[in-house]
Amino acid sequence: MIRVDVDGVSVATGHYIGGERVDSPDTFEVRSPLDWNWCLAKVSRGGAHEARLAIDAAVAAFPDWAALGVEGRGVYLDRLADLIDANIETIAHVECLDMAMLEESLRLRVIARGARNFRAYAQLAREYVSREWESNGTRNAVTRMPAGATVVITPWNAPFMLSTWKCAPALAAGNTVILKPAEWSPLSCSLLMDLVSQAGLPPGVFNVVQGLGEEVGAALTNDPRVRRISFTGSPETGRIIGQAAARNLVPFTAELGGKGPFIVFGDADIEAAAVKAAVMFDDGGQVCLAGTRLLVQDTVYDSFVERLRHYAAQHVAGDSREASTTLSPLIHPEHLERVDGFVQRAVAGGDHILFGGQRSVTGLWFEPTVIVPASNQSEVVQHEIFGPVLTLQRFRDDDEAVTLANSTPYGLSAIVYTSSDERAQRVGEQLRAGTVWVNCFLVRDLTAPFGGFGISGVGREGGDYALDFYSDLKMLQVKEGTTHG
Repeated sequence: MIRVDVDGVSVATGHYIGGERVDSPDTFEVRSPLDWNWCLAKVSRGGAHEARLAIDAAVAAFPDWAALGVEGRGVYLDRLADLIDANIETIAHVECLDMAMLEESLRLRVIARGARNFRAYAQLAREYVSREWESNGTRNAVTRMPAGATVVITPWNAPFMLSTWKCAPALAAGNTVILKPAEWSPLSCSLLMDLVSQAGLPPGVFNVVQGLGEEVGAALTNDPRVRRISFTGSPETGRIIGQAAARNLVPFTAELGGKGPFIVFGDADIEAAAVKAAVMFDDGGQVCLAGTRLLVQDTVYDSFVERLRHYAAQHVAGDSREASTTLSPLIHPEHLERVDGFVQRAVAGGDHILFGGQRSVTGLWFEPTVIVPASNQSEVVQHEIFGPVLTLQRFRDDDEAVTLANSTPYGLSAIVYTSSDERAQRVGEQLRAGTVWVNCFLVRDLTAPFGGFGISGVGREGGDYALDFYSDLKMLQVKEGTTHG
């Protein structure tokens, strides 16, 4: 087993399969977005062989894990949650180096959410009550059955938390899991496997295979023994994985990004709205739920823009380990080129840059940027950029606001600022988005459904919605008069 020192933290570079570390002869480099010359580790690069080993282990472990029941599985998941809580600072530090999210945010909020995910789903599984009723002379009950080996493929942003968000309900439902983390930020998921081992989860219950999507990811999703697939990433990759799932008739859920509207009505608290709009630049804008299309009523447009300029200018680009930093770098040089490409094409196409628009001379930072598009059909309006780039458009009335908000193929989230409860309810009901926040942002309830409309995704996660997805629902119907015993 190979381990490397990542700024004082020992991290295993191999896969975790069947309760053991497995090293591959081929590797890929993991570099820090904070300093692209800093190679954090050379990580095992899995392929079809490692995928097969992991699925073998998960399939073999499934019957005993399923047979433990919700109480037995909950003991392990609660223990794992405790270990996460005890290692928050270490995990936060490595994830900060690996994908550049602000370390303070990781330490104070994000990593602890991973522990809450395991606890919450273990408890939700315990609290499940079968639906029972009588009809047509029979007693009826709906029960959950564990589905089988599950493949989870997660993105490079907030990799630890998003992995636990998907894997926790799968494990609580009685499934075994093969997690494939993103190749740009796999290190915190390796630390998670150290904790899985310490928590004593049986071998094969929770596995990690590292590698490139087109290599190991394809091998995992095409295996007919896999009974559930959950993916977060781009619509393009989602379509490929969805085709693989369809061939094997495997239930599939996907969260595929967003292009959320941020609607500011004339009766809103403009100061609060501008403060929150500037938050959309946090984490380098690499947040799928961000409200990246600012739609502002013309009566307050000028005053909103003035306040937004003020708060955007307060962002400080720097080392994500420093408390003074508020704007982190982008994850990878390829992603920086992608974001810069959107901005350059916008300028060439006649869109107007209100402020920002420049990449850093050195490093992977990009300025907080607002673009006034020449048309609602501009590329920067219709496509997810996933960087610190917002668009700004005016609207006259409620109907135009809703029309603009619903005018992209995405539908993951929306944000509305208004002082009117009636407008909040009416507009909120008309918006095509999986989550609509009114006068707030990123307030999350783990029991609420999460997912998107349109190309933002398929299916729902969160609470019982996730546990139902990771289960096979069975209807048991017994003729009345059948005796017990």
